[in-house]
Amino acid sequence: MTNTFELRKPDPLLIVISGPSGVGKDSVVQRMIERGLPFHFVVTATTRARRETEVNGTDYWFVSDDEFARMIEQNELIEYAIVYGDYKGIPKREVRDAFASGEDVVMRVDVQGAESVRKFAPEALLIFITCEGEDELERRLRERKTETADSLSLRIATARKELQRIEAFDYVIVNQDFHLDDTVNKVRAIIGSEHLRVKHRKVNL
Repeated sequence: MTNTFELRKPDPLLIVISGPSGVGKDSVVQRMIERGLPFHFVVTATTRARRETEVNGTDYWFVSDDEFARMIEQNELIEYAIVYGDYKGIPKREVRDAFASGEDVVMRVDVQGAESVRKFAPEALLIFITCEGEDELERRLRERKTETADSLSLRIATARKELQRIEAFDYVIVNQDFHLDDTVNKVRAIIGSEHLRVKHRKVNL
C-alpha cells in the first residue's frame, strides 16, 4: 500500500493582530519581536504625525499625503483607510518579500483594516486582541493621555463599536494587564497549531 502522506513545509501564514485601540496590540507585537519569534513584521504606512517615542520604519512608515496618494494610485497597498482623520495602509511589497523568504508574516492593523485584509486574502489568520470589558478599555484609553478631549471621545466610541466585530475573527485573546507574556504565548500557540493543520492556509497575493 502506498503511503500518500508526505512531510511538507507549511506555507507561510499571513497573521493579522487586531483589536480596538487601547488593548495592547503594539505591546504584543513588540514583545514578539523582543523574544525573537520567527516572523516578518509588516510596517504600516500612515500620514499621521510621528509621536516622540516612535521610530520611522519600525513603528510605522510616516509618509506625506502626496506620497500616500501616489501609493494608492500605483496600487502598492493591500488595503488602506482613514483612521481618526489620517490615512493608514499596508504595503504589498513587504508582504510579498517576506513570503518569498518563507517567513510567516505578522501585521498589526485596526479592526476595519483586518476585515479588508480578509477580503483581499481570505486565508489570512485573524487574531482579535481585547481586554476585560468596555470599562477597562475606556480606562486604558484615558490613561494613555495621547489625545485631546474631543479625539479621546471619538476613539472611545470607535473602540466600543470595534468590540462588536469579534465574529469576523478566527481567535480572540484577552490581554490582561501585567500578563503580556501570557498573551504572547497564546499567540504563539495559535500560530503553532495552524502550522499543524492537515489543510494549511494558503495565501495568494
